Amino acid sequence: MSLRICLPILAVLVALGFAPAHATDSHDYGTDEYAIIHDGMAPNKRLSLAAHGDGDGGSDNFHVWLMAEPAHRKIVPLGNIGSDNNLDTGPNAYHAQWRADSRGVAVLFRSGRHEVQLNLYRIEGTRAHLVRGTSLFRQVTGRDVGNEDDVRRSVPEMDWKGFDRFVLREHRVFKVTDAAFARRLGAYGKVGDRLDDGASMVEFAAEADCVLIPGNRYRIVSLRVGKFGE
Repeated sequence: MSLRICLPILAVLVALGFAPAHATDSHDYGTDEYAIIHDGMAPNKRLSLAAHGDGDGGSDNFHVWLMAEPAHRKIVPLGNIGSDNNLDTGPNAYHAQWRADSRGVAVLFRSGRHEVQLNLYRIEGTRAHLVRGTSLFRQVTGRDVGNEDDVRRSVPEMDWKGFDRFVLREHRVFKVTDAAFARRLGAYGKVGDRLDDGASMVEFAAEADCVLIPGNRYRIVSLRVGKFGE
C-alpha cells in the first residue's frame, strides 16, 4: 500500500484511485484479458496480480488472479475478492503492495462506496494464502464492527517493514446516537460536532506493529493511537 499516515483520509482514497463519492469503476474485459492491477507487478517480475470478470462491466465471476510472468499465465484466483464483496471491477481500482521478496502482498479495494477492504496474502509457489488476524477495532473494543454500526467511512493502510513485519492502520468514521460508544473507544476515538438529528460523527484511529506468524495469521505486537483525519 503506497499510503502514508500523514495523508488525510480523502488523499488516501485518491491515492488508491478512488474517492468516497466516486462512481463505480467498471471494465468490460475481453475473453482472454487479464489486466494487471495498480502496482500489481511483483518485484521479482515473475509474478503479477491481474483482474478479470465476465459479462457487462466485468461484474460476473470477477476475480483478481495471481499470474505467472512474463508468460502472463493464470495461476490461482485470490481468495476473498469476488463479485460478492467488491464495488469496482476496473483494474486500477485495486491496489497492490508487494513484499520486497515477492512472497507477500496486500491488496486494497472498495467493498462499499465509503469502505476500503485490505486483504493480506502469503505467496507460496503457486498458492496464495489469505492471512488473517485481529482488527485494530476489535483489539481496542473487544468486538468486531457489526451491521448495527452506522459506518460512514472505513480506510485501512499497511506498510511493510521487513519480510515478516508490517505497520497496520485503521481509520473509521461512525454516525452514532449512543454517547457510550465514544467512551468505549477511549483515546482511540474522537467525537465531532453534533448533527441536526442529535447524532454525532465519531472517528476511530489506531495503528499497530504486526508480525506474521505460522498458520497464515498475523499478531499485533504493539498498539497505539493513530492519526485522526480532517
